[in-house]
Parts: sequence; structure tokens; C-alpha cells
Amino acid sequence: MDNPQLDLALRFIEQTSTNVFLTGKAGTGKTTFLHELCARSPKRMIVVAPTGVAALNAGGVTIHSFFQLAFAPYVPESERGGPAGRERETYRFGRQKIRIIRSIDLLVIDEISMVRADVLDAVSDTLRRYRDRSKPFGGVQLLMIGDLRQLAPVVRDEEWELLGRFYDSPYFFASKALRQTPFVTVELQRVYRQQDDRFIGLLNRVRDGRVDPATLEALNERYVPGFEPSDGEGYITLTAHNRTAKAINEARLEALETPQHAFEAQIEGVFPEYLDPTERTLKLRRGAQVMFVKNDLSPQKRYYNGKIGIVTALAGDRIEVTPTEGGEPVVVEPAEWTNAKYVIDPESRAISEEIEGVFRQYPLRTAWAITIHKSQGLTFDRAIVDAAGSFSHGQVYVALSRCRNLQGIVLRTPLDGRCIIGDETVRTFCDEAAAHPPDEQALAERSRAYYRELVCGLFDFVPVRRELDRLGRLVEEHLSRLYPRLLERWKTGAAAFGPQIADVARKFEAQLERLIAASAECRTDPLLDERIRKGAEYFLARCREIVLPLLEGTEETDDRDAQKALENARQQAAETMKVRLALLEAARDGFSIRRHLETKARILLENETAASPSAKPSKIAVTDDVLHPALFERLRAWRREEAAELNVPAYTVMSQKALLGITNLLPTSEAELLRIKGIGQRFIEKYAGTVLPVVARFREENGLSLSLTDAAAEAQQVPVSGAAQKEKKPKEDTRQTTLALLLEGLSPEEAARSRGLNLVTVEGHVAELIRRGALDVGRFVPDDRIAVISRYIDAHPDEKLSEIKEYLGNDFSYAEIRFVRSARERNGTDGK
Repeated sequence: MDNPQLDLALRFIEQTSTNVFLTGKAGTGKTTFLHELCARSPKRMIVVAPTGVAALNAGGVTIHSFFQLAFAPYVPESERGGPAGRERETYRFGRQKIRIIRSIDLLVIDEISMVRADVLDAVSDTLRRYRDRSKPFGGVQLLMIGDLRQLAPVVRDEEWELLGRFYDSPYFFASKALRQTPFVTVELQRVYRQQDDRFIGLLNRVRDGRVDPATLEALNERYVPGFEPSDGEGYITLTAHNRTAKAINEARLEALETPQHAFEAQIEGVFPEYLDPTERTLKLRRGAQVMFVKNDLSPQKRYYNGKIGIVTALAGDRIEVTPTEGGEPVVVEPAEWTNAKYVIDPESRAISEEIEGVFRQYPLRTAWAITIHKSQGLTFDRAIVDAAGSFSHGQVYVALSRCRNLQGIVLRTPLDGRCIIGDETVRTFCDEAAAHPPDEQALAERSRAYYRELVCGLFDFVPVRRELDRLGRLVEEHLSRLYPRLLERWKTGAAAFGPQIADVARKFEAQLERLIAASAECRTDPLLDERIRKGAEYFLARCREIVLPLLEGTEETDDRDAQKALENARQQAAETMKVRLALLEAARDGFSIRRHLETKARILLENETAASPSAKPSKIAVTDDVLHPALFERLRAWRREEAAELNVPAYTVMSQKALLGITNLLPTSEAELLRIKGIGQRFIEKYAGTVLPVVARFREENGLSLSLTDAAAEAQQVPVSGAAQKEKKPKEDTRQTTLALLLEGLSPEEAARSRGLNLVTVEGHVAELIRRGALDVGRFVPDDRIAVISRYIDAHPDEKLSEIKEYLGNDFSYAEIRFVRSARERNGTDGK
């Protein structure tokens, strides 16, 4: 790169595990840098952003969508870390999502200026839940991109009444998790969007709050009284207030000659008009330009908050919108918003949510004009800026900097000093960051620390020992009487593991620490490299000699629950060893950070241990999040063209599930295609020759090498138990296995993850175990909540679960109601 700040930021990301805040003026190449980073970095990364528009621009997904966060304020010290009853909703991740979270090295958050401190803490707690609990953000490196001089986080007064007790400001840098881990700030200086030095100078003075009369005079030269563009000129109006945008949109709507349709919102309870997400009476005409105001909650993710389109069909209650950038028409359905009041329990410090009102309407609004807030991250050739009524930090700067040149701007009203608002908290933070910029010495120190972390972690056998100890306990408990030789083998293996692997590993790590500290350049030190090679050889041999024989057991017991627990423990131990062996194998020819990271990601993303060669390939399900947006759009365009050619719906060519599977898993052969859910032999025969070259070209363009075949080959390094290779057993009652895990101290969520079951299934086990008297309901539901649920059940003994839930509202979960009802059924049975 020819930009020194961008080069420094890239090296901090690639050569260290330090968190990076990449900032700079509008148009300095922050988003371009992100796209280049995604294409070249060896680190496994996920990109998120606070809004749908920002997420689309960054090629990622929204923070709330990926991490399944509630929109309520989040207090890290609270008992549940969220509104009462929402823990299950927040953390109900599928196995694929969990594997992705565990595999990532870098989390990129774009438009960080709009991310509240509590949201960043919620992300940290979610990552810690599935990764390293002892480290902020679970040990994941952060790249935070944004400009604090632009738009600030949105915080309602009632929300700040809660959050203000825990944070000194709503900005991301007030995050408690972020303050526990160091980060560097790299500020970009070169502006690319604008080439006119005079315009750049004006923007800089607005950004820094240094607006003098000469600056205002120069900007107000673009004030054109009564300016009204024609349809063909391509102007979009940016305004500070929703009401102004609404008036413009209403006038443009009225000018259309097509019939008007009105759609009335349904409102229940208390829902103040200032909270309305769209018009209570939504008026539309065919040809109207509209914007979606809510994310699509369906698996298809057909639209997002901020997506622009044209109304192409209206009939009765049917609204069809075609995106302006192209794509399939969307048949829009009504959506629902709630007006919630949040309070903190003084004892538990948990936040509870009280629903005061509900708003139901089609998630659309007319969009010839948009607010400045919606425009952040976008670039226009021509814009009408109506910013005189700006009311918050950064609005005027964002509006003006959307355009490439001053001549593309027309001011609706003149600007004065009152509408250019700054924030002292932001100014203090930026001044402090500017006074302590990172340098080459800081980079070298962090780079050495990162290298030490990866190399020493390579020889960390604590996770292996933990899995082996668990499996060994189950073997001794359930198989020792039937298979005494097996127990003897385990005792021999355990006796050898300590002195030959664990103890040697601790001493070897200490030796590596000393060598790294003494080396002038550890990454190219031949002595250090030789020690790593020798270490990899030694531990590979010891693991294959001592550990792998312990994982080869095919012994069985008639106790189905015990057999299932044994199989699960053996599989988890095998997967842990698979990662360790693969990383050691990669280090036999010398330690390479890129090879280490690629190997780790490949192994962690493997969904299952290798099946027998003769077995039918199992189908792979993927997350709904699009990991490769560019490929997704290519395949979707091809699907649309093929469907048009055949005159059939697009889903008959390739289902959305298959489209997501191909996009995320990047198959390289027909066999790999066939493993993806939604793809059958007919698709292979008809379209494999078209789709696979598209994927191959995308891989080549982006330097991607991961494939399902590679992952399966790596999985062969660890033998799979004979029990795991057998055909899947019929569904059976496994409540006792769940009980055993709960009695070990696991929560229902942890038990579900341990067993690879859906959380709802495990909650069903808990309800039945409570009914049998094997568990106490007080362990899962607080006494005060038990009392509320019990009183309602007493008064309405014949109501269904859904009816009870509807009355009690979102403050109570289905699981809590099931558990209390099960306890009362047991008490009623005992009393007979």
C-alpha cells in the first residue's frame, strides 16, 4: 500500500492480536481498506455493522442479527446480562454458528461510531460464552472502523436513565470490555472521495468544529433558493428531520398519476407517535420509491432496514417491491414493533422488559428523501442538503461529505454556526488518541507477543487433558466391569500422558518463552524454528502412541444413556485431538502464522468426524448469514436469469437453502455439492457444470483454499470410534443423560451444546425431570416468578401453554412456564 497509515493498520491486524480502531475523515478509504483486507488476510474474520445499510456497504451482517442480541439496553453486571427471560432467545445459536464463532480470528465492526458501549459489551459476553471466558471478547481480535466525528449512537432518554448508571458516555470507547484490553488508534489522513482541496478544507473545518465566517460563506455559495430538480437529474434530499423527509416524499407521491392505496396500521396499548417506525396511514402508488424500515426476519433475508426499491404492484393487501439495484420482486408482509419500558431489578441487577404497546404495519416508507442518519456510509454525485435544522453531533459533516464535490451539493437552507454541533467527550478521546499514535516500536512489541501466543498455544495440552479426564471417568464408571482390559489401558495411558506429554509440554513452553525473548527476530530465527519443528515431531509421536489408542474404543454397554454419553465424550475428545494434531502437523516444516491460522479454521469448521467411505454423505446445513456476499450476488443473478429463461420461479432452479450452502461452503466438486442441503442429483446433472466454475473463479480471485474435501482429509487424522461409525440409532429417551449433565453443574444451554441437541429438546427433558421429582424447579426459575406463574395457573387451570404465555407476556419465557407447570403437576400427583 502507498498509504503509510493503511499499511500500519494492516500490519497491526495481520502481525498482532491487538485490537485496532481505524478512523479518519469521510472518504479516506476505510471501507475500501476493509474490502482489501477481506481479500488478502489469512485471518478468519466476520464483518458486522450497526445498521442494515452499513452492513451491506461493508459486505457483512448487522451486529444484532449475527449475535442475536435483543434491542434492550444491556448491563454486563446483571444476573442474566439482558431482559428477564431473554437469555435463551439471545444465545439460541445453531451448531454451525457456534463453530463459526469459535473459528474466527478477527471481528470487524464497521461504522463503530454508531455502536453503543453496552452493545459492544453484549458482543464481548457472547464471544466469551463460546470461546475463552477469561478474556474480553473471548480472545478475538477486533478491528473497529469508523469516524467519531460523524453520527453518534442513538440512545433514548429512558435508555440512558438505565445505562448512565454504568457508563460515562454512550460511545463504544466507554465499553467495559474494551477498557480491559488494549487497542491502538490509527487515523487515516489522505482523502480519496473528494479531490478538490478547497472542498476538503471546508469539510475538515466542519468536522473539527472550527467553523469561521469565511467557511460558512464558502459553503453557503451552494444555497439555491427554491431549487426543484427534475426527475432525470438524480438528486436525493438529505435532511436532519424525519418530518421534512416525509413532506418531500408526500409531494412526490402525489405527483404520480397511478391510483393511490392506503394501508392502516394496527395499534394496541400505548405507542406514542414519535416512536412510529413508518406512517400510521401508509399511502403508496405504483411507481413510488420506497425504503424498507425493518430487517426481513425470514431465513431468505430478502430485505434489510434501509433497502431502496420501487413499488411495482399493488392489489388489495398485496404489495410488491422491486429493489432499485435489481433482483427479484419482494412480496411484502406486515411487520410488528413493540414499545417497551425497561427497569432494573435492584437485587439481581437484571433488566426486565414491560411491553406497553404494539405497532403493526407494512415495513415501508416513501423515500425520495432520507434522513442524514440513513445516509451514513453512502456516496452521491448530487444531493440536496437540508441540514440547517441539525440537532446532534456530526450531522452536518455527514451530510456534506456524502458528495464527491462541492458542485454536487445544493443547500436547501443556508448554514450557520448553530447547526454545526460538536461533542466534548469525543473531542477529548480523539485528542488523546492523536497524542499517542502507534509506531513501529509498538508494532514490533505486539508482533512478538502475538507470535509467542500462537507458538506457545500450539503446545498447550490442557484442553486435551480435560477431555480425556472426562472420557476416562465415564469409561471407569460404565465399562470397567465389562471390559477390565480397557480400564487397564486407560490407566496406562493416563499414567503416561502426564510425564510424557503434559509435563514435557509445560517445560517446553517455558523454553520457547526464553528463546522468543532472546531472539532479535523470532519469526526468522533458525534456532527457534528448529526447536518448534522438533517439538512438533515429539508431541505428534507421543499423541499417536498414547492418546489415539484411548479414542479407538468400540466397546458398548446395554445402558443406552451411558452409551450415548460415552460416544459424545469420545467424539469431543477426538475433535480436540484432531485440532491439536493438525496444528502440530502443520508446524513440522516450520511455523507459519498463515498456515497455522488456515489449518485451525479448516479443522474447526468441519461439521463432523469422517464417515466410513461406503457411507452416504451426510448433508451439511449452514447459517443464514452470507459469508461471501460477492459470490452470493453472482449466483443469485445467475439463478434469476436461468429462471427467466425457463419461465419458472427462481427457487425451482436453486432453493435459497442451496444458494446459502454453496456461498458459505465453497464446494469444489460434485461430491461436495451433493453434501449441501437443498441439492440433489438432478441439480448436479443439470447445473454442476455451471455453478462449480463460478465458485472456482471466486476462490481464485480471493485466494481461498478451504474445501469440504480438505477438511474431511484432515479429519482422517483422528480415528473415529466404531460406535460413531454405525448407522444412526432410532430416536430414544435420553433424559437421564441430560440429568447427569445438569447434576454436574451445566445449564440447560450448556447441556444442549454438549449433546448437540436443540435447546427446546433439552428444556423438554428438564420439564419431565421436574415432573418426576428428579430436579427442583427453583433451580431454573426464581421464587418470585414461580409465584406469579402459579397464581395464574391456579386461576386458569385448563389454559394451554400458549394462552398462559400470551397473558404473562414477554417478561416470562415458555420454558419457565413449562417448568412451573411440571412442578405443580408433580405436587398434584403426590397429593392424590
